[in-house]
Amino acid sequence: MTSITDVLSRSVVVFSQNYLPVSRINIKRAIILLVTGKAEPLDFVGGTGGTSWPVRSSNCILQVPEYIRLTIAGKERIWKVPPVNRREVLRRDGHACQYCGSGKHLTLDHVIPRSKGGPHTWDNVVTACERCNSHKGNRTPLQAGMQLRSQPKAPIHPAVSFSEHFWREQQLRE
Repeated sequence: MTSITDVLSRSVVVFSQNYLPVSRINIKRAIILLVTGKAEPLDFVGGTGGTSWPVRSSNCILQVPEYIRLTIAGKERIWKVPPVNRREVLRRDGHACQYCGSGKHLTLDHVIPRSKGGPHTWDNVVTACERCNSHKGNRTPLQAGMQLRSQPKAPIHPAVSFSEHFWREQQLRE
């Protein structure tokens, strides 16, 4: 038998009206969406929507499914690519030097130096430790004989990131 604390610690995957996985929410929020009619249980092939959990109140038992679909057409929040700044670049690069992997004394480095026409964009800024940054100097990584651990790129929309992660998880389950 499942205890109430076990049920309340569960999470539910929310799909948009066009079946794009959008986010994962706690079961309390899912109950509110279901009861107010802003979401509906999502059934997959064969009539199974995955697992569901019974939530009892004084006058009814509500089966809360693992997957729900929004029935309301809310305005999509406009998401802008965050500005290129130290905090965001460190987050993207996992707080590690993109040349040696060190996590100490981190700075920002322009892959193509600004003095050589390199822009201050997501594709040209990486995290580098002081040692690697001064070794590279005013040169490109190729000229300095250094190699990037990963190609720098702009962050993607959180819904797209969640969607990719969700489908990867589903494939691992099968």
